[in-house]
Amino acid sequence: MSNEISNTTKSEPAPKKAKKKKGPNKIVKYLKDLRSEIKKVVWPSRKQVLNNTGIVLATVIITGIFLFGIDSLLGLLVNLLVK
Repeated sequence: MSNEISNTTKSEPAPKKAKKKKGPNKIVKYLKDLRSEIKKVVWPSRKQVLNNTGIVLATVIITGIFLFGIDSLLGLLVNLLVK
């Protein structure tokens, strides 16, 4: 009976996994992939960049004025309630 138990508890050793190479080959592959991806990027023209920058600045200024107005209004209301 002890022979049966020992046979069921033994497990076969796990097969060894192949080790991946580390080093210059990975770096070279990464740089080649990076270069190919950079070639796929569609860069905007100077006109598009200036147009988008103008839109962003206008949006920031309008939002700032709006928030300043709300802050001033709420500040006046708080001052009226406190007095």
